[in-house]
Amino acid sequence: MDYWSLNPYVGCEFGCSYCYARYTHRYVVERAHDNGKLTDSEFADFRGPHGWEAFERRIFVKEQIVGALDADLKRVPLGETIVIGTATDPYQPAERRFRLTRAVLQRLSRCEGLSFGIITKSPLIARDRDLLARIQERNELQIHVSLITADPKLARRLEARSPIPAARLRALRQLVDAGVNAGLIVAPVLPGITDSVAHLDTLFAAARKAGALFIHAGALRLYAAVRDRFIPLLGQHYPELVERYERAYAKQAGAPREYARALARRIQRLQKKHGFTQNDGMIDRYRPSRVPTQGELELRGSLF
Repeated sequence: MDYWSLNPYVGCEFGCSYCYARYTHRYVVERAHDNGKLTDSEFADFRGPHGWEAFERRIFVKEQIVGALDADLKRVPLGETIVIGTATDPYQPAERRFRLTRAVLQRLSRCEGLSFGIITKSPLIARDRDLLARIQERNELQIHVSLITADPKLARRLEARSPIPAARLRALRQLVDAGVNAGLIVAPVLPGITDSVAHLDTLFAAARKAGALFIHAGALRLYAAVRDRFIPLLGQHYPELVERYERAYAKQAGAPREYARALARRIQRLQKKHGFTQNDGMIDRYRPSRVPTQGELELRGSLF
């Protein structure tokens, strides 16, 4: 990766059906079993036909993370980027009890000359705006509040236990009002579900109203570890899309190139409409390899 990745927790209670990080449980569980910390029956429970449930319901807490971070910081050169929350949400419900993310930020507040990014769906991040403002004084900082829809019913369908959209937008406003560099990340955009002009336009307008300083978006990546969770949900709520998803993602995890380019063009138009500058950002990992040309797909309705 082009940056250092930091995740205080493994697994995520929010349970987003499309989450690409479900495979992370596999590595932790296998290590725990090999080290005798999991019995054979517990190991089988994690790896059963519904093993994806463990990602949402069995959260691993890295209680020694600050000590490990201290050691790793000695190897991080000036100007490098550290992104918190690349795999699981650093402000999920466990954070209220264990406060590991706040402890990490307290340690990072002593750093200078680095770049930090945070990705979260949780309004709990507003709790730490004092620390974030302090970190920003001597480092580059971007806070990406993750939101794929402004529709609370749709959010509940796709993200089983995530905070409602209005709460995330309020937290975004609190961060910006505190002087923190914060915006929205719309990732993933779900083909045929959340990619229409009307849907995205509503979301961009909500971001602007909440004071977002930037907004980035990118299409779904459907890794093998995610299919067992996401495809059945499609069958339940969007049966007409199942075959199209299976065909589109048959040979790769990323969205088809033509679709990704067309979506990028739509996003750029909406950024311009709502007054957002086209800033790639330190962790804009969803940007396609090139800007689409004028001659590429004319976009109306869903792209899928």
